Amino acid sequence: MIEAIAELVADHPLFRGLPADVAELVAGCARNEAFATDELLIAEGAPAEKFHLLRRGRVALEIRKPGSGQLVVETLGPDELLGLSWLFGSKRWHTDARALEPVGTVAVDAECLLRKAEADPVFGYALMKRVAPVMLSRLQATRLRLLDLYGHGADNS
Repeated sequence: MIEAIAELVADHPLFRGLPADVAELVAGCARNEAFATDELLIAEGAPAEKFHLLRRGRVALEIRKPGSGQLVVETLGPDELLGLSWLFGSKRWHTDARALEPVGTVAVDAECLLRKAEADPVFGYALMKRVAPVMLSRLQATRLRLLDLYGHGADNS
């Protein structure tokens, strides 16, 4: 089973192109998971104990908007990374992630992977170099969504 997961990890854009032993390293912390339509993959405020390499399906990142319910900040699909809060601070999720259709992921135990990254700084650095652009992309998507919602085309400089 670990070999199959190692192949899935190696094929995911986050890890694609890294040496084969990296995929095996990550696979040792991973397992396949599936979610039904409308099921939460992560819940705001819950411990951020794992992240997901999306294989199939679409997921909405949602935040609570007081008096209005949930607001979709971004939609993710296959080959994307879901979950960044496991890296920082309180290690709690800051959004909900809801399956918009059946979703399949490789779920990676964050503590397991962080221990391996700390034990192998070369791997840890390679991991951070690949996660950092995802973080930047998410921040930019959130910024654009906020401008769309509140900017109203006005010059707010």
